[in-house]
Amino acid sequence: MKFNKAALYFSLVMAIVLISSNYLVQFPFDYYGLKDILTWGAFTYPVSFLVSDLANRFFGKSFAREVVFLGFVIGIGLCFILRIYIPGRIIIASGIAYLAGELLDISVFDILRKKVWWLPPFASSILGSILDTVIFFSIAFYGTGMDWLILGVGDFSVKLFVDVVMLLPFRLAIIKYQKAHY
Repeated sequence: MKFNKAALYFSLVMAIVLISSNYLVQFPFDYYGLKDILTWGAFTYPVSFLVSDLANRFFGKSFAREVVFLGFVIGIGLCFILRIYIPGRIIIASGIAYLAGELLDISVFDILRKKVWWLPPFASSILGSILDTVIFFSIAFYGTGMDWLILGVGDFSVKLFVDVVMLLPFRLAIIKYQKAHY
């Protein structure tokens, strides 16, 4: 029963990150002259890697995959329902990029799981972010007239920064989990 509650909790958090990122990617970051190279979605999406990395660390690779797929079904399903606010091309691009990036993240994390605590989430998030960014921006903004390459580079730069920042909550969660279970 605990496994199912945990899967539902992680999946709901994942769905919230996915929905908010799909919505926020439509809006340029209008500060510091960055509106042509950055969207608000870049700040929220990397949290998905934190969620899958924590699921992977605490419950294993299979559990993390379950979280990714259930989060996908919930998140993309709700995005289609809320389509008034999120264009279909963004939902489709997001779904494909999300699955590819998250599954890569889980695989890399699992391979590195026995290394020093920060390496699995750092390396897996960076590689997942690269794949996600390339797939998402090439599909979502292809043929729109927007310079999606520039947006992708700006987006990835912020994802890289947020991936590094997410190491702190990852470490704190590990410490809290270890104290509760040992």
